[in-house]
Amino acid sequence: MQEDQLLYFREILTRQLDELRQEGSRTIIDLMAYENYATDPVDIAQIDSGREYTLRIRSRESRLINKIKESLADIENGTYGICTMCGRQISIARLHARPVARYCIACKRNMEATERVAGW
Repeated sequence: MQEDQLLYFREILTRQLDELRQEGSRTIIDLMAYENYATDPVDIAQIDSGREYTLRIRSRESRLINKIKESLADIENGTYGICTMCGRQISIARLHARPVARYCIACKRNMEATERVAGW
């Protein structure tokens, strides 16, 4: 992969990482500042449901943060854009669509087909 492409993806990944960290910090502050004044069981359930939903989203974002960190490390060690399964280059189009991709499209399709057959 060319140096200018690596710089481009590093910038995208770094920006995504910063945005996710800021959003996570805001969520923590909001949850810590939260005081439940509701007394109606339906209101309490709705508030708790909203909080659980927010925490599920943050959990998914936490996994994405780890993938972004791995991709940034791959850029640093020269393995970014190389499929971890077959060792071939991941297409630029795939990396544009999913900058944290670790598998080429052929390997990813094979993995998904195997998961469907296995029922995962």
